Amino acid sequence: MVQLSQQEGNIALVTIYEISKVLSSSFDLHQTIREVLNILSSHLHMRRGMVSLVQESGELHVVGASGLSPGEISRGRFQIGEGVTGKIMQTGVPIVVPDISKEPLFLNRTGSRDMDGATVVAFIGSPIKVGRETVGVISVDREVEGPVKFQSDVRFLTMVANLIGQTVRLHRHVVAERDQLMHEKHRLQKELQGKYSVENVVGQSRRMQEVFAEVHQAAPGRSTVLLRGESGTGKEVIARAIHYLSPRKNGPFIRVNCAALSETLLESELFGHEKGSFTGATQERKGRFEMAHGGTLFLDEIGDISPAFQTKLLRVLQEKEFERVGGNKSIRVDVRLITATNRNLEEAVAKKEFRADLYYRINVVSIFLPPLRERQEDIPLLVEHFLNEFNRENQRHISIAPEALAVMMNCYWPGNVRELENCIERTATMARGNTLREVDLPCQQNKCLSRALHSLDAGTHPIAVSARRDDLPAADEDFGSDDQSTASSSSGRVVSAFLSERDRLVWAMEQCGWVQAKAARLLSLTSRQMGYALKKYSIEIKRL
Repeated sequence: MVQLSQQEGNIALVTIYEISKVLSSSFDLHQTIREVLNILSSHLHMRRGMVSLVQESGELHVVGASGLSPGEISRGRFQIGEGVTGKIMQTGVPIVVPDISKEPLFLNRTGSRDMDGATVVAFIGSPIKVGRETVGVISVDREVEGPVKFQSDVRFLTMVANLIGQTVRLHRHVVAERDQLMHEKHRLQKELQGKYSVENVVGQSRRMQEVFAEVHQAAPGRSTVLLRGESGTGKEVIARAIHYLSPRKNGPFIRVNCAALSETLLESELFGHEKGSFTGATQERKGRFEMAHGGTLFLDEIGDISPAFQTKLLRVLQEKEFERVGGNKSIRVDVRLITATNRNLEEAVAKKEFRADLYYRINVVSIFLPPLRERQEDIPLLVEHFLNEFNRENQRHISIAPEALAVMMNCYWPGNVRELENCIERTATMARGNTLREVDLPCQQNKCLSRALHSLDAGTHPIAVSARRDDLPAADEDFGSDDQSTASSSSGRVVSAFLSERDRLVWAMEQCGWVQAKAARLLSLTSRQMGYALKKYSIEIKRL
């Protein structure tokens, strides 16, 4: 008997050692628990094993088991105080059931035990504690043959429960630290989302935050900056921001629109002229380069300068000196150059319309300003900003209704921020009440002048190009010509050019009270073409 007890003790010691290795090998709590129960089953011949832990709901759920199927594990749920497992959780003390078939408290919730009593099965359960708090229960089944003393089993299971409790404590600590780190990460990301800002530029979208970050990165240096983007995206405002964020902020910021001046005037404007150098030059005049000494010179629409002037500008950038018109004295200036264009300079270089060497001189740091349609989440902020400006300047208290804002969110805005500002000012000026509603918007009244202007350039504007490639059949396609077709309203063509094919059809029908013939004339289609198009897009005719 002494030799048997020593052998059992050695087995128990090896088992505890193996369990401790498993529990310290991974932070995956469920996996380690399953491995611990497999060790108990293998080393001590325990028939089944379960570990149940308290969940946030307050229930005990089986989180790991050996000898149970996935379906049986999923049924292992107990309320505190319910059954033997719930009682162990409630009291915090081990419980032994010598014969589960004779114990009314034993619920067999998982359905894994044979309760017919043919084989005597004992149940041994011990609480899993973290400090003084009971957080779960570990339990095992053993087949009983003859009289058995369960004290050694209870002591051993309590030791295993204590090891599991320490692992649960560590797991909780790791989870808490991870949650804290994730919370801190989200907090920092939220702070960083609005970290970069530029004075007088409204934008919290991801695209604009990238622009702001690039502005803050480029501003402290001396490199030439090229601002790229469509007309109305705010290139001049960004140029001013770069200047005022740079060490040159106390120096002058000089702006020249290159597209507004002829080659001769542009040369005189930038380089200045001597007295008598040309007719009307009655006195010496400093150019913009001299005026910008110690500061920043912003050349807007740089892509529109002539090839001859490109050569002169290149020399200034290379030599950092120039002569006034009519003079022969070289003048050196300390100027940081910022340029801007809405043209495709790479295409212009390929067509020999723009010098490649000048392109490389001005394209040191490129910042691309996204069009308004690619940062729609900024539209509500911009609308609010422009309304506040209008209210302050005009002593008004105008707001915008959600449905009107929704219309603006879905507009294409080919003129970008400048067009939006114009739309807000025009609508607010003509509004009779203090709330801008959907019906007040010019586009809802076929009076959107911006759309009319942009539709004129049908060869280049993306919307106009898209409108020309619609799926509606032309007068000489599929159905032949129809002499009864009449001229449509030009305003109808303008508005419909900015919608999808189906939306254009619905828009026209709504404008004409769902009279098919009128809508066809509005879209410059024949009645047969209109009928085909309505059928093609499954548009149901409303009977008003």
